[in-house]
Amino acid sequence: MNYGRLVAAAVAGTLVDACYGFVVYGMLLTGEFARTPLVYRSMDTQMAYMPFLFSGIFLAMLAATFIYAKGYEGGSGVTEGARCGVALGVFAAGYAAIVGYSITNIGRKMAGELAVANFAEWIIAGIVIGLIYKPSPKK
Repeated sequence: MNYGRLVAAAVAGTLVDACYGFVVYGMLLTGEFARTPLVYRSMDTQMAYMPFLFSGIFLAMLAATFIYAKGYEGGSGVTEGARCGVALGVFAAGYAAIVGYSITNIGRKMAGELAVANFAEWIIAGIVIGLIYKPSPKK
C-alpha cells in the first residue's frame, strides 16, 4: 500500500468534500436544515464545531482511501474511483440518510435530499481519491 498517496488522496478528498458540503449542505439544503432546529445546529452555532467537522471528513477520507486501495482492480483512477464512490455512496445514503430518517425528526423530502446528496458526495470523493491514489508497484 502506498501510504504517502493514501494521505495525499485523503487530504484532497477532504478539501473537495468540504467545498461540496459548503455548496450542497451549506447553501442548497440550508433551508431544509433550518426547518428542523431541534435536530440540526444553527449556522452560527456550527462555526464552533468546524474543527470536528473537518477532522471527521479527513478521518472518513482516510478510511475511504484505504477501502479504495484494498478494492483496486487495476483500472483507470477515474473508473476505479467512481466504482468505489458508488459503493460508498449507496452505503452512506442507506446508513446516514435512511437510518437517519427513521431515528430523527426530519421529513421524507429532507431524507430523500440527504440520500441523493450523500450518494453524489461519495461518487465525487471516490473519483478524487482514484485520481490521486496510485498503488505501490508490485514487487
